[in-house]
Amino acid sequence: MTQTRGTPRNTAARGTATAVRGAATAARGTATASGAPGQRLIGLPAVVAADARVLVLGSFPSAASLASQQYYAHPQNRFWLFMGRIFGNRHANEDWRMLSYERRLQQARAAGVAIWDIYGACERDGSMDAAIRNPEYNDFSGLLKQAPGIKRICFNGATAARAVRHLESFGLETVALPSSSPANASQSVDSKLARWREALLP
Repeated sequence: MTQTRGTPRNTAARGTATAVRGAATAARGTATASGAPGQRLIGLPAVVAADARVLVLGSFPSAASLASQQYYAHPQNRFWLFMGRIFGNRHANEDWRMLSYERRLQQARAAGVAIWDIYGACERDGSMDAAIRNPEYNDFSGLLKQAPGIKRICFNGATAARAVRHLESFGLETVALPSSSPANASQSVDSKLARWREALLP
């Protein structure tokens, strides 16, 4: 992946303790999900509970995620698979992709995991991180006030990890993880899962 263009700017507070956006904002996100040239895309609200202990950060939602208003909506993205294998019944090889989206969010919150992206808005054609232009950082200061127990940031992929200095400025531990995206085939699923498990478990 190539480095994104444009200097990120801090946005006004967008973090909320719920994953449900108001109807008008949801409609806007859906309308701009295709990333038509010149359109500014708005990301998803944070999934976070007050007792969260770790924050997983992607770069920016894919076109599929914006259209469905769901994190990691691409059926081949392994994020929810990893979550199920780490926090579910390991003997049953749980795959949270089989659960309803609301149930996935409940399970993530119960595990102490918050979910968000480094960018709250950007311009982008398609879904590739390399196409991100003029990104703006999400309001991490506001999020950390909602969940002061977050001590570790886990970056989902190389693009998200480019924000490491920005997040370290909040005094948090940071860990760069291999991307859960199907586009990242440089490591085996088992190898990725081992690194995710080490980073996310207490």
